[in-house]
Parts: sequence; C-alpha cells; structure tokens
Amino acid sequence: MTPSELLLEGVELMLFGLGTVFFFLILLVLIIRVMSWVIERFTAKTPVPVSTASASFAAKSAADKPSADVLAAIQSAIHQHRARRG
Repeated sequence: MTPSELLLEGVELMLFGLGTVFFFLILLVLIIRVMSWVIERFTAKTPVPVSTASASFAAKSAADKPSADVLAAIQSAIHQHRARRG
C-alpha cells in the first residue's frame, strides 16, 4: 500500500469511528428524553412538603450568636486539631 492509500484508509476509519460515537450519543439523548417524558406522564404530581427543620433554620436570623459553651467547645476542638497536626 502506498502512503496516500494508508492515509485515506486512516481518514475513513476515523470518520467511521466518529460517526458511530455521534450516532450513539444522539441515540442516548433521545432515549433519555423519552424516559423523562414517560416518567413525567405516569407519576403522580404531588407537592413536596417542606420539612420543619429547614423552615426553622431559615427562620433564624444572622444576629443570633452561639452560646459561650458552644464557643468554648469550638475553641477546644480547634486547639486539639492544631496540637495533633504539630
């Protein structure tokens, strides 16, 4: 085989590979969209309730300061961590 024939065969193989990957990706996107459509169509549309923990956390203001015990525990934990690291 001549170098030009090898080059053309390489380009042909490259295009075949790129085409296969492109076709697979298009097929994957279509399958995911169909699955999404099926799930939306056949699932019940019920509202998701808001948990009380997240609602109470959002209700706290930024002005609330932690108690002295909490600050002491945090300071102790930081001191122990730094002592271990050397």
